[in-house]
Amino acid sequence: MSWPARHIARFIDRKPADICAFLADHRNLPKWAAGLSAGVSEQNGVVLSESPMGKVQVRFAAGAEYGIFDHDVTLPDGTTFHNPLRVLKNDEGSEVVFTLYRHTGVTDEAYEKDAATIAADLERLAAVL
Repeated sequence: MSWPARHIARFIDRKPADICAFLADHRNLPKWAAGLSAGVSEQNGVVLSESPMGKVQVRFAAGAEYGIFDHDVTLPDGTTFHNPLRVLKNDEGSEVVFTLYRHTGVTDEAYEKDAATIAADLERLAAVL
């Protein structure tokens, strides 16, 4: 089984190394990621954050030096969502691409709201860099 996916991208006129350095510092999450907006701390490689859904755990995959910022978000109820996030070289700048999966049972309205939130997060990311 596979879920439908949407790739939400934003060109940022910065070198990939600059964006990767910013994203690798998890203390920067509240500056651009609305869903991970407060109380960010790190314990044993797990980022903890207060979110609109309560306290969540975020585990980032290895590979930041290659522009890989895939992360699993575990909600307070134990549900975990995998979120691919990549920084790709695009000429002198970068393309930041988030893959949004549509999980079973997600309504059209909820999926569009998630997509809009992610697009807004990428806009904030571009603005703070």
